[in-house]
Amino acid sequence: MFSKFVTFAISPLGTSLLLGLWAWFCVWRGQRAWALRWGALALVWLWCWSTPVASMWLRGHLEADYPPVPITEVLPAQVMVVLGGGIEVPQQAGAHPNLGAAADRMWHAARLFKAGKAPWVVLSGGLAFEDGLMSEAASMRTFMRDLGLPDTAMFLEEQSVNTRQNAQFTAALLRERGLNHIVLVTSALHMRRSVLLFEAQGLKVTPAATDHEYRVYPLWRRVLPDADALDGSGRAMKEWVAALFV
Repeated sequence: MFSKFVTFAISPLGTSLLLGLWAWFCVWRGQRAWALRWGALALVWLWCWSTPVASMWLRGHLEADYPPVPITEVLPAQVMVVLGGGIEVPQQAGAHPNLGAAADRMWHAARLFKAGKAPWVVLSGGLAFEDGLMSEAASMRTFMRDLGLPDTAMFLEEQSVNTRQNAQFTAALLRERGLNHIVLVTSALHMRRSVLLFEAQGLKVTPAATDHEYRVYPLWRRVLPDADALDGSGRAMKEWVAALFV
């Protein structure tokens, strides 16, 4: 619960709402000048991180260390690890998993596997909902089968509910098999924190980033508020802050 509140509070929308609440508190206290200042700050902060120019600047800095790398240049490893987050588990019997915005993780892992970069693939992700029909890892396996990966090449890590647990539970699974060098596949925005967490478990990590978000917009669009830009800013801020506590 606390981590969810912190994630909300550091997001541009969350910070702006908290500033707005503080402005209302100042009104209640009769401090109208301060209320105007805090209210204006809330609006400016929200507008700033809603613009593509600010959002892409933030995301670009996170992704800069993990640019797209041709498949042929990715170093082989003993096993590949694919982090969840790119698929929505089915909520009804008979339904299929839905691909999310980060589904490139699975596409990229399939390309790497077929290029011989690792003989096995660990799919990491637990139950997204307590009453879910299957884990995120199992949902990924369903899609990876359609991409041509055999069941014999895939292992499931179905306990984790966040990136820290991805690293902890996957490392335990790999130690049982005497494996310690991984090709790590996740979104470029998420890679910095993921590498730190997996290395903290004593694993040698070869990053294979995908799902790069940085784009260059026409000048007139860069300062117009955009919902996608606001969402991207929030996710990037979460990565920046969370990496400080690895």
